[in-house]
Amino acid sequence: MSAAAAPALSVVIVNWNTAELLEACLRSCLAAQVPGEATEIIVVDNASTDDSVARVRNLAPAVRLIENTQNTGFARANNQGIAASRGTCVVLLNPDTVVPPGGLAALAAFMESHPDAGACGPRLLRTDGTTQPFAFGNDPTPAYLLRRATNRLLRGQPMHDWDTTEVQSVDWVAGTCLCVRRTAMEEVGLLDEAMFMYFEDNDWCLRLRQKGWRVYYAPEVAIVHVGGRSRVQNPRAGAAYYDSLRYFYAKHYGPLSRLWLWLSLPLYRMLVRY
Repeated sequence: MSAAAAPALSVVIVNWNTAELLEACLRSCLAAQVPGEATEIIVVDNASTDDSVARVRNLAPAVRLIENTQNTGFARANNQGIAASRGTCVVLLNPDTVVPPGGLAALAAFMESHPDAGACGPRLLRTDGTTQPFAFGNDPTPAYLLRRATNRLLRGQPMHDWDTTEVQSVDWVAGTCLCVRRTAMEEVGLLDEAMFMYFEDNDWCLRLRQKGWRVYYAPEVAIVHVGGRSRVQNPRAGAAYYDSLRYFYAKHYGPLSRLWLWLSLPLYRMLVRY
């Protein structure tokens, strides 16, 4: 590959105080690379106070490291990484994930074999190998949120079969590991930075679909997601979820839906308990 040629895949990892997990994630990404196929890795550090930055420099000097002086949030930091990337496809990857050998190449191959795909996401596994929920889902319309709360209250069941092995077109895939086509990004723009965290992946996928792209769940690829470390450390996380949900409604839905959300949100919070 010449110096001017763009890599097939760029991986953007946003980190905040998850040094050990980040190191394990980077090791898995480096091991997952296919010889002869260039993969660009970019780490955006959101002003960590642990030794995250030092570990990145020691482990992988070739990794591009962007150091923020404050925690700018998930969306803005990912946009920084995307802006610095050159890959035909970009994978947004949480630092608390472990990528299997060939996993990155498999995501790139899926996008190549599905030219209508603006984005795709893999199956998410817990550390014990069981399937983790919320790898994909539906837009949070009033009808969907009502069905979800009812399912939780009356049946104790989720709305989706995350154990499925079937490739399917979905409304959104999780930003935990989200592979996006650059030409699609150029059409819809980057992540909405008004969302500090949560629903930015849903919003992005909705905008892709509005432009005619499809979003796919690709369970043939599976990554391990330790899950929730940054959220536990961040006292803003719980409030950010509902702030982003309100913003999503203000951006995409009409006044009646926004009124419905305002009236029903206290009960929804009790039932779903995020």
